[in-house]
Amino acid sequence: MLLASVNLNKRLGATGARSNLATWLREHGVKILLAQEPFKPADRTPPALAGFTLAGGDGHLAAWANENLAPPTVSSPAPWVQRVELDWLIVLQVHLDAYGSAARAAQLTELTEMVTAEKGRPLLACGDFNLAPRPADGTFGEETSDFTTQAERTALHQLTQAAGLVDTTAEEAPAFTFERVFNGRHSRFRCDLALLSDHLTATTTITVDDSVRIGPAAFTDHSALLIDLPLTLQAAEPDDVLFALSELTGDRPADAPARREYQPHKTAMSRQAPSPASRAVTKHLTGPLGIRTILDHGCGRGADVAHYRATGLEAEGFDPHDDFGWPRPERRGFDLVTSMFVLNVLPDPWQRIQALKDAASFARPGGHVVVVTRSPEEITKAAADGGWSIHHDGFWSSQSKGTFQRGISPGEIIALARQAGLQLAEGAPALPLPGVCYAVLTKPTA
Repeated sequence: MLLASVNLNKRLGATGARSNLATWLREHGVKILLAQEPFKPADRTPPALAGFTLAGGDGHLAAWANENLAPPTVSSPAPWVQRVELDWLIVLQVHLDAYGSAARAAQLTELTEMVTAEKGRPLLACGDFNLAPRPADGTFGEETSDFTTQAERTALHQLTQAAGLVDTTAEEAPAFTFERVFNGRHSRFRCDLALLSDHLTATTTITVDDSVRIGPAAFTDHSALLIDLPLTLQAAEPDDVLFALSELTGDRPADAPARREYQPHKTAMSRQAPSPASRAVTKHLTGPLGIRTILDHGCGRGADVAHYRATGLEAEGFDPHDDFGWPRPERRGFDLVTSMFVLNVLPDPWQRIQALKDAASFARPGGHVVVVTRSPEEITKAAADGGWSIHHDGFWSSQSKGTFQRGISPGEIIALARQAGLQLAEGAPALPLPGVCYAVLTKPTA
């Protein structure tokens, strides 16, 4: 799903600029448009944009969705930031103060508080930050610009560290997104940024498009960011759907698009024997780590729980699917919590983080969490062989059953685990598990 972020420099009110923008959006297949300074005056009614529906905003910040998509929920925590909910992803569109370094530093501190309040939810913070993240990202003539202060860079660093965000366009040679001539000297900045949760960088492509500010079809003086996200958004409802009636009665028109429900429990195998992963845990991990108590989180029908008990461990199981008969345990403080082939059947990164947070809540401080997933190579091959359709960052393995699969690498497991408050367990024994991915994690003591 392609999202575009661009500072329009108040030009959307001009017919020519609006026409060029509409052509550019259509040619690139943009589905969500986030615009900083789209028009003036700021409180005027937004002009119509062909093929798009205004989701919310004003002349400072505005968001549009392709007319074939359900508009996202948009709110404004502050005049300079807009919060856009794109399914499992939170996007914070920003336009920081253009004139005061102290104001920008304060806004970055406030933005850090906002991302912290999201409690690990996958994030994209994008827009015009009006600063150079590194000295090399701002020049004035042949010299390094002194427009950005160290206080701003420190605040930006604290923002990225607080939420595990990556400055995705920070190449060795800056791709300047803004250029003007002041007093006969060129001022150039990489100020239009896309800060993305680190666990999403492998599945998201971000490019800088200078054509929107250079050439005969230009419609602004900032480059645009094209952000291809692993998102499948909900289609717009037909215009004739009676929303109030359907919400009250639960009835839906016969021709309305069906809302698929995820049913990850249908991927659970009916095992007559313990999984190779659980056998590897008892053979290589429980002894060296001094494990006495263990919880299998997402245990399915419980074959691995029986194996753990048979080896002398005090073991319990939990699975949120009631029919499996493993209710949520009342006790906490397990030495080890296992999550076997759970993350790869959950359809988005936020649900995976939430599952890891829940698993971690059962481990004692200093205890361990073992996560095992299907590998990207295995899922890619299965998808090709089975003709699976793409959904979010993975595939519908069966649309009729509502089952999803995604291969998850060890690096991605660790990145997701950081958002859940877990760390890689340094020095933990390796598990001989060919063809699958895993990580041994630990819950900090403080």
